[in-house]
Amino acid sequence: MGLAFDPAVWHIGPVEMTLRLLLALGLGGLIGFERELGGHSAGFRTHILVCLGSAAIVLLSMYGFAAFAPEPNVRLDPARLAAQVISGIGFLGAGTIMRTGLTVSGLTTAASLWVSAAIGLSAGAGFYYGAVISTVLVVLSLFVLNKIEKLFSRTKAVRELLIKMEQSSSGVGLMLAYLNQCGLAIRQLSVEVEAESSAPGGRYLTIRVQVKLKKAQKYEEAIATLIGMEGVVGLETASLAV
Repeated sequence: MGLAFDPAVWHIGPVEMTLRLLLALGLGGLIGFERELGGHSAGFRTHILVCLGSAAIVLLSMYGFAAFAPEPNVRLDPARLAAQVISGIGFLGAGTIMRTGLTVSGLTTAASLWVSAAIGLSAGAGFYYGAVISTVLVVLSLFVLNKIEKLFSRTKAVRELLIKMEQSSSGVGLMLAYLNQCGLAIRQLSVEVEAESSAPGGRYLTIRVQVKLKKAQKYEEAIATLIGMEGVVGLETASLAV
């Protein structure tokens, strides 16, 4: 014997629907607020829209086709549209990831967009506890664990220096000696000769050096000194993933 059809399962009142959408708006806003404070590309409004949109889609998937539920040949799947949100949000997250040389940024923001979509789906489906506790854990991870991560990552940080010097300069040896003096361990070094018609000697040296950083203060002091060294005409620095 089959179970009796209960049409109330496929209906939701306007108050309950509003509550779920407002919850998604608030929870997404909490995550977006942290990203906004950090000046990231996807901030307050983006996270709200992702979370709210996910909640609206799962509500549509669950209750938007209630008129067809009594039909004997119709089988409704409340998770069908929600599954597409999980895979589709990756395209939006990919837009926040940027690569500059060997440096990759935006991964945390992309992940926060993905989890915002999951929270929106939870709120829209009425999984209130799961939505709230997930938001609390995400905000704690972004606020608190970010500071802890920076504290422990200082001893393994690797920076890349791109220094442009006049070829006739004798400052290459002085530069390397100074880096060692500051306690910056040199991991990799490459030197290229670059033609430059406007240069007095006609050529520049492009020196690419990777150093292991132990103290941020020492690194900042080293950069300030390198800029003023003889023959240095340009300097760029970037963090590398290890």
